[in-house]
Amino acid sequence: MKLISKTINITVDSRSPSSLSLSSFRRITILAMSKRPVSLSRRLGDGASIPFMRSLHPKSRPSPMLSIVLVLVGAFLMIGYVYSGSGGSGVDKTTLNRLEAGASCSSEIYQALPYLKKAYGDSMHRVLHVGPNTCSVVSKLLKEEDTEAWGVEPYDSDDSDANCINLVRKGSVRIADIKFPLPYKSRSFSLVMVSDALDYLSPKYLNSTLLELSRVSADGIVVLSGYPGQRRVKVAEMSKFGRPAKLRSSSWWVRFFAQTKLEENKVANKKFEAAAGKAGYQSSCQIFHLKSRR
Repeated sequence: MKLISKTINITVDSRSPSSLSLSSFRRITILAMSKRPVSLSRRLGDGASIPFMRSLHPKSRPSPMLSIVLVLVGAFLMIGYVYSGSGGSGVDKTTLNRLEAGASCSSEIYQALPYLKKAYGDSMHRVLHVGPNTCSVVSKLLKEEDTEAWGVEPYDSDDSDANCINLVRKGSVRIADIKFPLPYKSRSFSLVMVSDALDYLSPKYLNSTLLELSRVSADGIVVLSGYPGQRRVKVAEMSKFGRPAKLRSSSWWVRFFAQTKLEENKVANKKFEAAAGKAGYQSSCQIFHLKSRR
């Protein structure tokens, strides 16, 4: 409340006994209390009653401290963004770009090959690759020293490349439906690598196919599968495979391998991760190392 001074003129009767003592005062000033309400808008306008209200006033300058806080928050957000794009997540930006560009797990074998050789050593002498574009993978493997390679193309190949035709004629590459027994004797290969092919099979056929891969391998199986949600369905993919890829999580695969009684090859996996980590390699596909069933 505010004190408001009011001046009141009072005419004193000269006949009154009290007029002698008050005769020298013709004007008396009276201080009164006034309960005039002050509106909320005026209080907010003054800005003194509410903390920080002055900094929110449109005509006032922003607080230097507020500016510093905003700069620091922006810096932390930028650092977090850079970290997440350069290795803070499971798949880095370069790897993700390869997938979005249509890179397959079969082509990922080219990147992983040096580390697979360190993980499996002599087991890389006789290798069977199963999956799309197997002609290219087999050609790459045959260029490696002391390595023999064969391939199985699970789908009709429209590859008119002369090298691929030559590999098929020589019997190094076969076109076969992997839902049925493979045309090889047991333990024909030291190592079997399968990429992309399992992603197009339903669980009904996955079980028998994995057992067949284990049957023809002696030292292990390497499974390369895509990450869920990181590859788009393409028209060419639908026309070739008849259905989009079913990309499953690593936890799903681990449970399925356990149901199929295929054990993880921990020794090979440890060597592969050590070699890949030392070189800074990060795969754009899930890679599983399994033991062959005896």
